[in-house]
Amino acid sequence: MFAILFLTACSDDTTITNSTIEVEDAQNTIADYLNLDISNLPDYENQDYPVHYNNQVLNNDNTPANNPVTNEGATLGRVLFFDKNLSINNTVSCASCHQQNLAFTDQVRFSVGFNGVDVTGAHSMRLLNAKFYEGINFFWDKRAATLEEQTTQPIQNEVEMGFDAANGGMEALIEKLNELPYYAPLFEMAFGDDAITEQRMQFAMAQYIRCMVSVDSEFDTAYAQNYNPAAPDNGINADFPQFTAQENLGKSLFLDPPPQGGVGCASCHQAPTFALNDNSLSNGLDAGETTIFKSPSLKNVATSAHFMHDGRFDSLEEVVEHYNSGIQAGPALDNRLRMPGTNNPIRLNLTDDEKAALVAFMNTLTDTNITTDSKFNDPFITN
Repeated sequence: MFAILFLTACSDDTTITNSTIEVEDAQNTIADYLNLDISNLPDYENQDYPVHYNNQVLNNDNTPANNPVTNEGATLGRVLFFDKNLSINNTVSCASCHQQNLAFTDQVRFSVGFNGVDVTGAHSMRLLNAKFYEGINFFWDKRAATLEEQTTQPIQNEVEMGFDAANGGMEALIEKLNELPYYAPLFEMAFGDDAITEQRMQFAMAQYIRCMVSVDSEFDTAYAQNYNPAAPDNGINADFPQFTAQENLGKSLFLDPPPQGGVGCASCHQAPTFALNDNSLSNGLDAGETTIFKSPSLKNVATSAHFMHDGRFDSLEEVVEHYNSGIQAGPALDNRLRMPGTNNPIRLNLTDDEKAALVAFMNTLTDTNITTDSKFNDPFITN
């Protein structure tokens, strides 16, 4: 292996081995820029899942075999994610538009790019539970083949971070990163040598993003206490004593299909991760829609300020009303949002109490631990 990860045992207390010196040198270099102790990295590899994250749920993990999460790789990914040097003029990072305290989204409808004026073409997507999306394509419009490929596209966007072809693309960025002294030891720690490549950047950032798993919401706490593996539904459909009557009504409406008196949200947004089912099509935002949009997990949806790929809705109440009365017909519309046997969009005709109950239930999906966990915060001393 390499010296950064493994220390050679000393024969006595006075002997300092070369590997110890190298580790100390690497740590001293990193300490000038980052609040990281490379001999005691945060634990990203061992996620503590609650009981209701059973094998059926965990089998939806989209981590590819060639990029398993390691503490070293995810740590490098975290540094890259927060580093404003990844923009052409050192003004924005990935974290500028995916902010931890907002469940890794942005409070504005469209994020401001590196020049401080131009804005992105889509709303910043929440990143929580991205690892449990059953599909592999990412971005709202699914244009990236994998999460790995998705990570470096904003860097090369002419509005977002500015390393487009006109500014030298990834080659120019890699040349820039090679001049930053903290990256050599971090890449060596993660990959065995200090070579910086786009694929290694993609692997590291994807590892970090896949660690953004939300398991500590009010819903998770209640479900864990009511989980019953002997029940056909594992106990999720029973009223949770920890919930209010309104929250339980909202849960039933969300989980149950229309023939059973619900609205069937869970047929696309699968509990308990609330990540999107891969066979989901579009939700009828516009008449004649042909693009099939994906959705992020609904965990922490209530902390968002804007909703849908273009951020057109400003509240969960507006989102619920869209599904209640606003779905538009089009070629990409999901069949679950059509009236049975027709191409007409469904009309749920929910009461005001039912709409309020759905919003109340979605508020139980808020996880404040993930938005404050130190292993997801900015590692830079100054940035």
